Amino acid sequence: MTKQIKFIPAAEAVKVIKTGDHIHLSSVASAPQCLINAMCDRGRNKEFEHVHVHHLHTEGPAPYAAPEFEGIFQLDSFFVGGNVRKVTQSGYADYIPVFLSETQKLYRSGTLPCDVAMIQVSPPDAHGYVSLGTSVDATLAAVECARTVIAVINKHVPRSFGDAFIHVDDIDLFVQDDKPLEEAHFSTPNETETAIGKHCAALIEDGACLQMGIGAIPNAVLAQLTGHKDLGIHTEMFADGVLPLVESGVINGRNKAIDKGKMVSTFLMGSQKVYDFIDNNPGVAMMDVGYTNDPFVIAKNPKVTAINSALQVDLTGQICADSLGTKFYSGVGGQIDFIYGASRSEGGKAILAMPSVTNKGISKIAPELTLGAGVVTTRSHVHWFVTEYGAVNLYGKSLQERARLIISVAHPDHREALDRAAFDRYGAHHHYIKATTKI
Repeated sequence: MTKQIKFIPAAEAVKVIKTGDHIHLSSVASAPQCLINAMCDRGRNKEFEHVHVHHLHTEGPAPYAAPEFEGIFQLDSFFVGGNVRKVTQSGYADYIPVFLSETQKLYRSGTLPCDVAMIQVSPPDAHGYVSLGTSVDATLAAVECARTVIAVINKHVPRSFGDAFIHVDDIDLFVQDDKPLEEAHFSTPNETETAIGKHCAALIEDGACLQMGIGAIPNAVLAQLTGHKDLGIHTEMFADGVLPLVESGVINGRNKAIDKGKMVSTFLMGSQKVYDFIDNNPGVAMMDVGYTNDPFVIAKNPKVTAINSALQVDLTGQICADSLGTKFYSGVGGQIDFIYGASRSEGGKAILAMPSVTNKGISKIAPELTLGAGVVTTRSHVHWFVTEYGAVNLYGKSLQERARLIISVAHPDHREALDRAAFDRYGAHHHYIKATTKI
């Protein structure tokens, strides 16, 4: 028999938080802002201390990470989003390096405790099930492991399918808040991003199963795929860019070996159009991140084409994707999960794409990674590397061949200096390789 739902104020719900507790917040658009604000009010009143907060990327304010809460809250995020970047870089918040696929394992294995899961869900259906909507990811694992589950029931949370359903009997406290979900809007791709999109799109075959991140480059790639056929989606997230391709029938999932005909994702970030699209849509499966990002699951589909971004690459193909020197900018995320999964897929392609220079004209291709920069994707994982100047395949190439290929897609203003650095590293033989080896 389903329990009777009794709503209580957010301020009352967060009274379950105790000193030393570990709190999980649902991610991206589903961050429960009313609970966050109530929790911070208790923090200001110094009703507890040393409370650890965990989450993936979240949209909207993250007041618990502010310096005023030092000693009250400790944010140890699984990904450094824009709303917590400065406080993480200044040391007021911290980051747990972890593959996105294993964020759920941190809870399920007991590596991290989860005392209170604060989530946002759809209204219950006739059978007592609510949906996690836009944020299944590690949130489902947190719900399974938490001492107390507090759910904000919000009519704006889409009723998504897949692993998203939980029963009201598995929720301890209910709060109602019908504030619209946070939306994310992305700029139109510029000339450089469009060029990158064209090079990536040229590598995508009909029948491919796509994974790509978020932002201008993925949107630029998707905009170039209108003439493709029978594409599928198995990804960690998607946004507005896929919708026109679904409507036109380009994305239909017919060639997938698993989850045929379904778009598979674990969290979403986009406009209200995306949230409306997944609402009551059996063609979208919002799955546990331990499924979506498992490289061995990913590899079951043919022609998996994974497109990810980088902050910097060196001449051997080492990819830094989470930090600018010693300053953390984002996180490991799902890059390795999908690069490895795509490389194991029959006919799969793993692609790293980035502009050749920063907004200030500094080359993002460097002789060596900046001191303190972390290697997210190793040189042995890298296959295709793309800038606005072209696409090169580094797989199976020697160090000197790699250097030549990478330099060939660097910005022309920096190629001479990079070539000189390669000469200093490898000697005159580097120039022989350059003259005799074709891309």
